Amino acid sequence: MADPARRADKKKSEKMPDWQEELPLIPLRNIVVFPQMIVPLFIGRSQSVKALEETMAKDKLLVFAVQNNEEVEEPSTGDISKIGTLAEVVQMIDLPDSTTKILVEGVCRVKVERFVRETPYFHVIISRISEPEEVSVAEEALVRKIIRQFEEYVKLNRRIPPETLMSIVNVDNPGRLADLVSSYLTLKVGEKQLILESIKVAKRLEHLSEILDKEIGVLRVEKELQGKVRKQIERVQKEYYLKEKLRAIQSELGEEEDNDNPELGEYRKKIKGAKLPDEVRAKAEKELDRLTQMPPMGSEASVIRTYLDWLVEMPWQKKTKSHLDIAAVEKILNEDHYGLDKVKERILEYFAVLKLTGKMGGTILCLVGPPGVGKTSIARSIARAMGRKFTRVALGGVRDEAEIRGHRRTYVGSLPGRIMQSIHKAASANPVFLLDEIDKLGADFRGDPASALLEVLDPEMNKEFSDHYLEVPFDLSDVLFITTANTRDPIPRPLLDRMEVIQMSGYSEEEKMGILKGYLLPRELEKHGLKKNQVEFQEPALLQIIQEYTKEAGVRNLEREIAAVLRKIATQVVKEAAAKKTIVNQAALANYLGAPKYRFGLAETKNQIGLAMGLAWTEVGGDTIPVEVTVMPGRGNLTLTGQMGEVMQESVKAAMSFVRSRAASLNLDENFYRKADIHVHVPEGAVPKDGPSAGITMATALTSALTKQPVKSDVAMTGEITLRGKVLPIGGLKEKLLAARRAGIKQVIIPQENKKDLEEIKKELLAGIKISFVEEADEVLKLALGGRT
Repeated sequence: MADPARRADKKKSEKMPDWQEELPLIPLRNIVVFPQMIVPLFIGRSQSVKALEETMAKDKLLVFAVQNNEEVEEPSTGDISKIGTLAEVVQMIDLPDSTTKILVEGVCRVKVERFVRETPYFHVIISRISEPEEVSVAEEALVRKIIRQFEEYVKLNRRIPPETLMSIVNVDNPGRLADLVSSYLTLKVGEKQLILESIKVAKRLEHLSEILDKEIGVLRVEKELQGKVRKQIERVQKEYYLKEKLRAIQSELGEEEDNDNPELGEYRKKIKGAKLPDEVRAKAEKELDRLTQMPPMGSEASVIRTYLDWLVEMPWQKKTKSHLDIAAVEKILNEDHYGLDKVKERILEYFAVLKLTGKMGGTILCLVGPPGVGKTSIARSIARAMGRKFTRVALGGVRDEAEIRGHRRTYVGSLPGRIMQSIHKAASANPVFLLDEIDKLGADFRGDPASALLEVLDPEMNKEFSDHYLEVPFDLSDVLFITTANTRDPIPRPLLDRMEVIQMSGYSEEEKMGILKGYLLPRELEKHGLKKNQVEFQEPALLQIIQEYTKEAGVRNLEREIAAVLRKIATQVVKEAAAKKTIVNQAALANYLGAPKYRFGLAETKNQIGLAMGLAWTEVGGDTIPVEVTVMPGRGNLTLTGQMGEVMQESVKAAMSFVRSRAASLNLDENFYRKADIHVHVPEGAVPKDGPSAGITMATALTSALTKQPVKSDVAMTGEITLRGKVLPIGGLKEKLLAARRAGIKQVIIPQENKKDLEEIKKELLAGIKISFVEEADEVLKLALGGRT
C-alpha cells in the first residue's frame, strides 16, 4: 500500500507549474555559494547527508541556502533564507570522521517558493532566477568602476594572487562578474547573502562597489600602520647596531661608554655620590653594566632602572643623631602622656643604658594593652624624645611573607617589603620603627609573615637583613623596634621570646579625668576652633561622661564623646554669632549626648539566690560577668548556655564536682544531682566567653542555688578552682578591679597568690573596695554567701 505522504507529494508535484522544480535543500551555516563558482563544502548533519545521498542517486542537483542564525543546530523552515543557489555536485569524498566533503558548482540563483517537507530532510519547490543578457550603459560604467576598485584591492591585499584579475577582466556578464568578485572578498556571511539576494544586476553592482570602497579604506589604514611599525623596528635596530659599534670603538679608545646616554651617566654619578657599602656598590655597578647592554625601551631595562633607584636612594649609612638627655626625655614623655609610670620607667632605663654603652643593646619593646591606652602615641613620643625619625607599619591582616621580605624581581611590579619601604620613607638607617598590631598577623599558603619577622627582630640576625627585592644585606641593628598588641596570646612563641613585654593596663577614672583635663580637652577645643573662654566643662559633668557614656579601658570613646559635645557647641556659636560662654553641666549632658548609654553602679541591688558576680578580662579591658544557676526537678541533666567556651565549660564541671564533694558539709543529699536538672547561664548570650577564672564564681552560684542561700550583691570574685577546692591565681587583676569599681562592687575576692600584684596598683584605685584573699573555695563560700534576700 502506498505511503499517504508520498501520495500527497506526488499530487503537489503534479500541480506544480512548468517553471518550478522540486529539489532537496541543504542549509549552510558559514558560507554562501554563488552561481558559476566551484566551492568545497563539508557535510556533517544527518539531514544534509540524507539529502546528499538522494541527489547523488538522481541528477546531482541541490539547493543551498544560508541559515539566518548559524548557532542553530537543527534549523526550521523559518531559520532558512528564501534566496539560495542551485548547484551541481561535482565530486564527493567520505572522510574518516564521518563527515563528507563535496565539491559543488553553482548553477543559478533560485527562490524558495515553499517547503514541501522537513523530514528526513528539507524538500522545497523552487523557481530559477535568470540573469538578463542585455547590458545597460549604467551597468557597463559600474563594471569598469568595480574592475578598477578590485585591481586596487588586489594590490593592497596580498592574500589574493594577481592572476585573479585576468579571470575578472574576461567576464562579459555584469551579474556574473559581481558574483565572482564577491566570492574573492573577505566579507561576513550576512554581507555576501545581501549580494546574493540582489536580483537586479545594477543594484548588485552598486552594493558591491560600496563594499569595495570600505574594504579598500580599511586596507589602506592597515598598510599605513604596518609601514609605521616597520619603520620603528628598522629605526630601533639601526640605533642598536650603531650604539654597539660606537661602544666597541669607545672601548678600543678607552673612553667613557655613557656619552651617548645621559641617563646612564646620571646613574653613575648617583652611585659614586651615594655612601654605599662595598657589596651594595658592586651590585649597583653590575646592574648598571647590564643596563648599558640593553635597548633603552626594553622591559628589562625598566626593571633595572627601578632597582637602581631603590639601591641609591636607600639610607645605607645615613643616620640621625640621637638625643640622650634623660631629663629631657622624661619631660617629653610626661608632656605627651598622663600616668603610665611603669612604661615611662622602663623607657628611661633603656635610654640610660644606651647613653652609657652607645649601643642599642638589642632590646625590642612590646607594648601590650587594650585599645586606646596610648601604645602608638608613646612610640611617637620616644622618637620625639630621641630626635629620631618615626615610621610605622600596620601589621593587622598581613598574611603574605612577601609583605615583610619583598617580592623577587622576577615578578611584574615587584617592590621591596614593608620594612625596607618604611626605612626608605624615613630616609634614616636608625629610625624608631613601630610594628603596630603584631598580634593580628595571619598566615596562609603564601607563607607566614611572623616567621619572616624573626629575622627582623632578632639582634643577632638583623645586622644583615636581606630583602628579596634588594638582594643585598641591610643593617637594622641601629633601628629601635617597638611593637604593639592588644593581647600576647596570638603572638607566636618564638617571636614573643625576642621581645620584652611591657603591660599597659586600662585607665582608672582618676587617670581618665587627668588625661581629659590635661590633654584631650585642650586638643579638642583647638580642633573645633573654640577657645577656653567660650566653653567650660564642670567636673561632675566630665565624671558622668566617663561613667555613663563610655565603657572602655582607654580614652578613644571618651575623646569622641567630648568631640560630639563640642560640635554642637560650635554649631550654636556659629548660629548665634555671640561670644557667650557655654557651661556644660550634668543637666545639659542629655541635650548634647542623649540618654546615658551605660549603667554605673550595681547591676543587682538585692542579694539573690543562684546569682554570683564574676570578673573577666577581655582585649578591651575588664568587665563584670554575672553567672546564673537555676535548679529544677529532673533526672540529673546539666545545661550550659550563654556561648561558653570549652575552658569555661570545664570550669563549670570542675565546680560541680567540688560542690558534690562538699555535699555533706553543705547539708545536701549526696544524690541531689540525680534528682534535679541544673541550668547554668551566663547573660549576654550573643557574646562568646571563655577562660578558667570564673571557676569560684560558678561554684558560688551552684552552691547558692542548691542550698537556697543568697549571694551578696556587692561581692565580686575571680579565681580558678580545682577539684580539691584550691583557688589558683589569675591575670589582668588591675583591669578586673577597674571593672568592679565601675560596677559599684564593695568587696572583691581574689586568690592569695595575686597579693603580690596589688603592689603595682595605685592605692587610689582600691579606695572603697575591700580586697579578700583566699586559698580555698570554702573560704569563698563563707565570704560570699549568707546575705539576706
